[in-house]
Amino acid sequence: MVWIVLVAAGLLEIVWALALKASVGFTRPVPSAIAFVGMVASVVLLSLAMRSLPVGTAYVVWTGIGAVGAFVAGIVMFGEDMNVTRVIAAGLIVSGLVLMQIASPA
Repeated sequence: MVWIVLVAAGLLEIVWALALKASVGFTRPVPSAIAFVGMVASVVLLSLAMRSLPVGTAYVVWTGIGAVGAFVAGIVMFGEDMNVTRVIAAGLIVSGLVLMQIASPA
């Protein structure tokens, strides 16, 4: 259950990152509100996951999901550059997430 909460927190990190871009520097109210609510909800879920998981594991998984998710969403939604180096970097992040999950006692 704790991993589901942590994944949900990471997915909300992707949501707020995308909304932050869409807010155009907080000049658009709806995306700005989505970004703010997403940030708060993401951190609340992260804090709940940290009740059972080590802080390092929870934080690395949370930021990793957000980073890789924002990377993929940037390519799909905004046509951002996808080159070999960036894909390898994202793959290394995913590898690290898997290893953290394997190594965690929860």
